[in-house]
Amino acid sequence: MRNFRQLEIWKNGIQIVKQVYVLSQMLPSEEKFGLRSQLTRAATSIPSNIAEGCSRNSEVEFKTHF
Repeated sequence: MRNFRQLEIWKNGIQIVKQVYVLSQMLPSEEKFGLRSQLTRAATSIPSNIAEGCSRNSEVEFKTHF
């Protein structure tokens, strides 16, 4: 199993998540369950997919999560 926390791309993904959460707070409150939710879920999926790919045993499975 690879240590995803050492990967620069995972670190960049975490920074994107933080920025998206800050920016999404600027959206109107009526977007709370619409655009804001979709943006934050999409951003969160970036580092999550990288971490999941690192837990895969084969290189083929690993690469499909990038």
